[in-house]
Formats: sequence, structure tokens, C-alpha cells
Amino acid sequence: MSEYLVVTGMSGAGRSTAAATLEDLGWFVIDNMPSALIAKVSELVDGAGSEMERVAFVVGRGGGDHDDVLPAVDSLIAGRNRVRILFLDAADDVLIRRFEGTRRRHPQVARGVVDSIADERSLLAGLRDRADLVIDTGELNTNQLRSRLLETFGNEESGSAMQTSVVSFGFKHGVPLDVDLMFDCRFLPNPYWVESLRSHSGLEPEVRSYVLDRPETRQFLDQLDDLLTMLIPAYTKEGKSYLTVAMGCTGGRHRSVAIAEELSRRLDAHGLPTTVFHRDVDR
Repeated sequence: MSEYLVVTGMSGAGRSTAAATLEDLGWFVIDNMPSALIAKVSELVDGAGSEMERVAFVVGRGGGDHDDVLPAVDSLIAGRNRVRILFLDAADDVLIRRFEGTRRRHPQVARGVVDSIADERSLLAGLRDRADLVIDTGELNTNQLRSRLLETFGNEESGSAMQTSVVSFGFKHGVPLDVDLMFDCRFLPNPYWVESLRSHSGLEPEVRSYVLDRPETRQFLDQLDDLLTMLIPAYTKEGKSYLTVAMGCTGGRHRSVAIAEELSRRLDAHGLPTTVFHRDVDR
């Protein structure tokens, strides 16, 4: 059977970037898809056989038919297809700045951008709740969003088990909205206060050694390792498609980066492959 991905979310949150990235990964992408036609198009896709194994429907540009999406998803699932929903989101103030910066008209017609965003968020609430993966694009530029999507969808095989991502971030740049589990690394000594390490990142050996070669770090990672190796199979058993684990420190350049890399290495060693994304490492 075919594999379907429904790409939706808030206008201005990056659906066009997602569509282009998925197309580069070999997905058959149908942009600005009327949700009422998903079932009909899927019949044509299934009839085409192996020529279209992975199809992405990009929906939700204020077309007024959001209520048709979930029934269409249920219909695809009933046909024994693998179906997932990707929801792209961002905070209201970020979306407002993006629309004001581009001077584009919001697709959801209302009294202004603020009201339009509020109306659209209300209309899409059910889809967001049902989404398999939510990506907060508020702190991501176009290239970072593309990288996040490539890491998530570029390393998976059709029909594979749950995809696990480890994300590092800095609390001073805002807490990510799209994570399932979040851990605070700020209790660890901060390489930022070591002058020779300040300009480096947790991707470099000097910083990694400073962070990882400490008893409290090893104890933290050992217990986190035990927790996740218990949770991940349980989430998989319950049918969860994606799990995002976030590691945060103050700036997102040193401790959280080193911890995220080491955690990913440990999970890989347990046969639980992960992808890693460092949101703030270049700030």
C-alpha cells in the first residue's frame, strides 16, 4: 500500500519549504491540496501502484475545508495505508512578523492579521491535536527548517518504526513548542565561563570533554539512558510515530549540544536510531 503524509499547519509556518524539501527527498507532493479531494486522489495513487509509493498532501491555506481533513485521513487508514500528519506551527507574534515583513495577505480572511491567525488556529486545533509530528518553526530560518525535515524524513525507511529526534536548544532563545520530553542541563558546569572554550561549541572535542567527563554528567546520562530505553519501545507499542527529546541549556551552544550528541550515540548503540538537531548552536 502507499504511504501518505498530510502536511498542514499555520499559514506562514513553512508549508512551502516543507513541500519543496519532501519533493527533493523523492515524495510525490501535491501542494495546496483541497482536502475534500484527498480520498479521490488517493484512489488514483493506489491504482498507480509502486510508481507513487510516498505521497504528500499539502493542505490548509484557509480554504475553509479543514473539517474534511481528519475524515480523509481516517479513510486512508481504513485502506491499510500508512498515514501521518505533519503540523507546522509558530507563535502568534512570529507569524505576525512574518506576514508584516512579506506584506502578504493572510489566507484566512478576517479583520486583520491578528484576528486571521486566531481564527485559523481555532480551525486547525483538531488537526494539531491529531498530528503525529509538530514542528515549531518560530526559531528556525528556512535553511534550518529544511535541515530538520531532511534529518527527520531523509533517514527513515517506508514502514519503519517510530522516529526519535534529539534536539538541543537554549532557554534564553525560547523553549521549543514541539517536543515530547524536555530536560534541563543547566545544573552542569558551563563551558561558557571558561575563556578558552567560550567561542567553541559542544560539537568540538574540548567542550565535549569538559561537559561529559564529570561524575554528575555521567550519572545524568546513565539515568536518562535507562529512562528512554524503557519509554521508546513503550511509545512504539502504542503506535506513536515520532518522539522528540529536547535538551536545554542557557544558550544552546555548549552543554545541551554535547549532551544531545552523547544521548543520540547511546540510543543508537541500543538499536534505537535517532536524528540530532541543534537549534541554537550557531547563535
